[in-house]
Amino acid sequence: MDNIKPTTKYILYCRKSSEAEDRQVLSIESQINELQTLAKKLNLNIVETITESKSAKAIGRKGFNKLVKLLETKRANGILCWKPDRLARNMKDGGAIMDMLQKGTIKSIQTKTKEHLPDENALYLSIDFGMANQYCIDLSDGVIRGLKSKNKNGW
Repeated sequence: MDNIKPTTKYILYCRKSSEAEDRQVLSIESQINELQTLAKKLNLNIVETITESKSAKAIGRKGFNKLVKLLETKRANGILCWKPDRLARNMKDGGAIMDMLQKGTIKSIQTKTKEHLPDENALYLSIDFGMANQYCIDLSDGVIRGLKSKNKNGW
């Protein structure tokens, strides 16, 4: 699909889960560095970089909403991100991305290891988003179980 890449205008999107300054301190920087290297290697046209430090578990992230707006207004038509779970860990945001991809609003979602295109089987990307969502559910269950145990033991 080399003929698609020069005409695709990519948004480089990087996200880390924690808003705390001292947590995951290199996560955004390392994502940007690795993805810029990948963009050069693949000759991708990056028109904007969006970063945010917010969990993708819930809807309403400002950076994600900006990404969607840029795609809907046709100022960009591609996404470059580390993995699909950087985009969404909830099914509403994941569904919005999948819908735009299937309708051709998004021409390419390029990750470190794979490119998702409008004409591919939707199952692949839906599995990625579903696994990201399940990770949040499992993590929440584990945290609640641990807190209950600590409370029971008088901590």
